[in-house]
Amino acid sequence: MSQFFQIHPENPQARLIKQAAEIIRNGGVVVYPTDSSYAVGCHLGDKSAVERIRRLRQLDDKHNFTLVCRDLSQLSTFAKVDTAAFRLLKSHTPGPYTFILNATREVPRMVLHAKRRTIGLRVPSQPIALALLAELDEPLMSVSLIMPGETLPMSDPYEMRQMLEHQVDLIIDGGFGGMEASTVVSLLDDQPEIIRVGCGDPAPFTSSR
Repeated sequence: MSQFFQIHPENPQARLIKQAAEIIRNGGVVVYPTDSSYAVGCHLGDKSAVERIRRLRQLDDKHNFTLVCRDLSQLSTFAKVDTAAFRLLKSHTPGPYTFILNATREVPRMVLHAKRRTIGLRVPSQPIALALLAELDEPLMSVSLIMPGETLPMSDPYEMRQMLEHQVDLIIDGGFGGMEASTVVSLLDDQPEIIRVGCGDPAPFTSSR
């Protein structure tokens, strides 16, 4: 039976954030809100928790997880960021974007692209997510909470509780969530490439860096 924390979406209660972080550190799988949609995440490099998320979402081993980071400084620990990419990241983080970048050696192999050492990273602007990341002091390995057979993320925490209470360790209720995933932007080449259009405006990335 999972725990269910009702956390204020703008002023997260520190006590509940600390408890949530402890659950993650102990190998828990947690549903939490971001600035795009709800996501399901776990401790960095926790193979058992990753496998639980794969089973929950019915994902194969080719589906890439995203590293959700506290800030741009933390992101740059896990990705190789050149000057042009840094300018774009600084202008659009935090925000509803996931950026594909070349990974550093700090990234666990299990979350790297199968053929290229690349990784998706994002810095959300949602206060609950940021408080949780600050308490953890490391990224969360995450995927959007889109259930098998569905095209849109789950948005109602009470529906999540009914459906997932035996499959995750914690559901954080931060109010109704968004219905779109983040916009995915590849910064691997000289020209940014939009991989997926979500709730983040793609327009800033369609002109030359």
